[in-house]
Parts: sequence; structure tokens; C-alpha cells
Amino acid sequence: MSKSFVHLHTHTEYSMLDGASRVSDAVATAVADGQPALGITDHGNMYGVIPLYTACRAAGITPVLGMEAYFTTADRRERPKRSEHEIFHLTLLAESNVGYHNLIRVSSGAYLEGFHYKPRADFELLERHHEGLIGTTGCLGSAICQRLLADDYAGARAVAGRFQDVLGAESFFVELQDHGLPEQHRVNRDLLRIAAELGAPLLATNDSHYTERSHAESHAALLCVQTGTTLDDPNRFKFDAEEFYLKTAGEMRSLFVDHQDACDNTLWIAERAQIDIEFGNAELPAFPTPAGHDEDSYLRELTLQGAARRYGEVLPVHVTERIEFELGVIKTMGFSAYFLIVWDLVRYARESGIRVRPVRVWPTACASSTSTRSSTTCCSSGCSTRVASRCPTSTSTSTPATGAT
Repeated sequence: MSKSFVHLHTHTEYSMLDGASRVSDAVATAVADGQPALGITDHGNMYGVIPLYTACRAAGITPVLGMEAYFTTADRRERPKRSEHEIFHLTLLAESNVGYHNLIRVSSGAYLEGFHYKPRADFELLERHHEGLIGTTGCLGSAICQRLLADDYAGARAVAGRFQDVLGAESFFVELQDHGLPEQHRVNRDLLRIAAELGAPLLATNDSHYTERSHAESHAALLCVQTGTTLDDPNRFKFDAEEFYLKTAGEMRSLFVDHQDACDNTLWIAERAQIDIEFGNAELPAFPTPAGHDEDSYLRELTLQGAARRYGEVLPVHVTERIEFELGVIKTMGFSAYFLIVWDLVRYARESGIRVRPVRVWPTACASSTSTRSSTTCCSSGCSTRVASRCPTSTSTSTPATGAT
């Protein structure tokens, strides 16, 4: 039997005003205890994923990338009254590059389509992007545990069954936690029953919000900042135990002495978590171009068409030189598609009668211009209106939107 363990329910400094573990400290603690991997499951976001990934790789342990998503069993697009609003926790982990990208899609969908007090995912979003993801029944704040606390075993089992159907039999775990809380002891009995009935594997976790036990008081102060209270307030939001830290493998094995398989499964998940993130490669969008053009040549054609409208068919030498210089930089940087997308957005807006606000651009050079940053409005070329009469494009009919600065 292995004596090791991997923490897979870990909040870092990126769980805003709730997590007090610095990524570097969490990784160092795991390494010092001989743990082979470390997970990250910050509340509703993936901000700490890359810092943890790089820190784990540098330390020679496996990063397990995840998130504790905010979840609704209703439609994420609904906007109920706050009193009727349900929001639960859902632990999600990526076991592959596909899973990592799907985790990003779930997070993005929760923000873009499901944001209502919190970024919320739902079953439809999870079903669409489930490949490569591992999920668990979660902490006391999960949809399953909340039903168990409300004495709704049938409802909890039904939700657990649906998660298992979405994620797969080997990718949905019944998560056991024990921070000495009576509520956890109560739901754990039912969670074991659900695991047996569904044939779902167990997973032991510690809901860590700080690195060491001694950090509990500092974390309590952090929660006070979050809720606008003080440590002297008897009614303040607080954790009812000092067990929410990165425990050693020995502590976790002792805590779940009757469920060593739940500890072993943390190692199984770590072995499955094979994610490789490439750095230094820009991921830029593509733009569909007409036949006979690539992105660079199409941008050049549009640029020359625009220049001809502004300066006439015979372009001044300084304009031609500037166009060649700018297009050369754009091509070298690989940004042609980006500029084409912006052009397409502006084109659509103008054709649809939508006003387009010009952007102030401070050129590095403009023929006959002595513009300064103290100017308050800009003409279409980006030159100061104070010197627009000396700007080669001052005859442009483009006008800034009212109130432009």
C-alpha cells in the first residue's frame, strides 16, 4: 500500500479573498512532503493554473489543473431573483490537453453566458465540453451535499447519477472530506452509500485554503476583508475548524484510515493528468480571405485601397514608405489576421449604421506635425487638432464621436 497522497482540492491566492496559499508555498510544501503532484481548484477561475503549472514543472512534480466551478442545476442563462438564486460548487480536473482546453471552455462559458453574481456553469455546458474532464461530488457547498444536508437523498443521488452519465464511470468520483465538522460526518455516510449504488470510485481531499495550520488566523482575517467584518464580530463568516491546510500524506492517510482506496485514487488521478502546455507560441486567429490572397496580401490590398481614397491614386512617397514599414512590422509579428478582424468589425458597424468611435493614436512621425500629448482631441490620422491644418490628412471627412478625448 502506498503511503503517498496528492492534494486535489486546493485553493490558492487566486481564490480571491478566500485562498491564502501562495502557489510557490503550496508547491514547496507538497515537494517537502514527498508528494508527487499537486492540484489547483480555485473558485470559479483559472488564474493560478499557469503559475502552478510552471512551479510544479520546475519542482519536478505533476501539476493537476482544475477549478472549483460555480454550478447551477438550472439553466445558466436564467437570471432569478437573488432570494431564489441557487449556486453550488463543482470540483473539475483536467486529465489531458483536451480536458484542459475543455476546462477553459467551461470557465469561459460560465463567465460569458452564465454570470449572475458568480460565473455559473450548468449541465448543458458540461455535456458539451466534458471530454478529458474529471469531476467529483465536491465539498459541502456542492449540489449533491446540499441536497443531503436537506435530507433529500433521492435528489442527491439523481444529481450524482447525472454527473456520472456526463463525465463517465471512471471520471466521476465521490469526494470525501473530514475537517472535523458534524455536517461532513453526516453527509459522508450518505456519500458512501451513493458511491456503492453508482459504483463510483472514492476520492479523499482536504479543502485547503491556506498552507499551514498556523495560517488559520491569517485566513480568518482575509475572510473579514472579504465580508467587511472584523475578527471581534461573533457573527462574522468563518470556518469552523483549523483543518483547511495542506496536510501531509501521513495526516491524510490517518484521517481516512478506513478508506485507503480514496487516498490511492488521488495518485491514480495524478498519473492520469498528462498535460503539456507549450509556451512561446502565439495563438492567433485566422481570417478567411478571398481566392488568391493570404492574410498578408489581403491586408495590403485593403490598405492600398484606403490610402488611394484618402490620398489619391498616386500616393506620396512618404505615405508609401510608411505603409511599407507598417505592413512589414505587422507581417513579421504575424498580426495580419488581427488587423483584418478589426477592419471587418468596423466595416460591419458602418454598414449597419453603428457609430464607430475613433481611437487616439500618437504617431511616432507625421509629416509637418508637431503634435504633443497635451492635445485633447485627434483627427483621423491621430494627429493633434491643434496642428491639423498642417497634417497631410486634415481634409478627411472622418469625425470623432461626441465627447471623444
